[in-house]
Amino acid sequence: MNTEISLSPHEIPRQWLNIAPDLPGPKNPPLTANGIPLNPENLQLIFPQSLIEQEISTKRWIDIPQDILEVLSLWRPTPLKRAVNLEKILDTPARIYFKDESVSPPGSHKPNTAVAQAYYNHKEQVKCLTTETGAGQWGSALAFACAKFKLKCQVYMVNISYHQKPLRKTLMKIWGAHCLASPSDTTEFGRTIRNQHPESPGSLGIAISEALEKAMEDKSGETKYSLGSVLNMVMMHQSVIGLEAKKQLAKLGEAKVDTVIGCVGGGSNFAGLSFPYLLDKIHGEQIEIIPVEPTSCPTLTRGPYCYDFGDSAGMTPLLAMHSLGHQFIPAPIHAGGLRYHGMAPLVSQAVQAGLLSPQAFPQLQCYQAAVQFAFAEGIVVAPETSHALAAVIEQAEKAKKLGKPRVILFNLSGHGMLDLNAYEDYLNGKLTDHRLSPEKLNKSLEALSNFPKPECLINTG
Repeated sequence: MNTEISLSPHEIPRQWLNIAPDLPGPKNPPLTANGIPLNPENLQLIFPQSLIEQEISTKRWIDIPQDILEVLSLWRPTPLKRAVNLEKILDTPARIYFKDESVSPPGSHKPNTAVAQAYYNHKEQVKCLTTETGAGQWGSALAFACAKFKLKCQVYMVNISYHQKPLRKTLMKIWGAHCLASPSDTTEFGRTIRNQHPESPGSLGIAISEALEKAMEDKSGETKYSLGSVLNMVMMHQSVIGLEAKKQLAKLGEAKVDTVIGCVGGGSNFAGLSFPYLLDKIHGEQIEIIPVEPTSCPTLTRGPYCYDFGDSAGMTPLLAMHSLGHQFIPAPIHAGGLRYHGMAPLVSQAVQAGLLSPQAFPQLQCYQAAVQFAFAEGIVVAPETSHALAAVIEQAEKAKKLGKPRVILFNLSGHGMLDLNAYEDYLNGKLTDHRLSPEKLNKSLEALSNFPKPECLINTG
């Protein structure tokens, strides 16, 4: 039995898929804080023109420049593997496949967009990029990409992850980036948060505000901001994952995928795998697509579809998305990449259209699934990926109960070799589950009461 399929370097996708033109439902545009549709020119202070054009593009396919392909070819195409041993342990008729994005230099899917963003900034004479990072995977990916294109890189890392995951900082330093714990004392917003909450664990929303503030301080235009998730163009850059997976499954003779699963924080790794299949679903294919999030940060499963800021300080445009409120501070779980209050507008729009089936899982169940996978397949996954595994196991057990063979595909978005302290805490019984209380959620959502309401197909508020 062939349990791994690799593609040759010339089979790397030559175009990105932009799902935006095909998504049904109202196209709620980004708005200014005053509720006026955003002029793309307003983004030029923080993004290069080429990326702004991608963000608002209505083309389904966009060519990938050769210089980007050359860097991606250091690890792409990534392997597609079948989890035969997990299938045996679960005694399931399901066939379980995973796309292994952990083989990239930083160990996750993140450089798929980091390389593209660094390239376009370099082409427009930008000298430095600022960014935020949760678990450190995005920060290390952008550090790697900036090194490739000779850019400086400053990373604001969420405070709790800065201390939980110190070796991520080491990776960033190796590639020449400067990493600070957020909230920091280097920005006005960071100092405000530290004064109000000296022990703040931080959040991605806070770190985004700091990175934006630092980029906007440079009036020369030589410093820009880079975002690792949420934006349309990031979802597009990640589509190489699913496009490769489709080629690989075809070579294995798998004509149809029944279920596609990915963990979801801001949406990038999930979209990267699922959007090529979402395009098929929009055009009539029967596929269940499941984004999986933590119960402690249940943006899709409990957050309303609304207009909200992407950062805590309100420096970004208002985006139509599922949100827990831009001032929401998630519990300090180890899956730092999933501790984000909002969700990619494209993922949110797909949920509104009834095309996705979001689920939330508690931390302990996710680690249990990850340990079971490590026993079966010998791979220790990132805490973020453990959420996808919890859903995979649930779906495999459902197939067993129904006695129906099904093809399940999930994204192994990153390895957990720099997260072993989290596994140590789990194995020693030091981790607990966190469930967001209705009181905390309602308090966080109060700040959105005066914002415009997006048009929607389904009222999930």
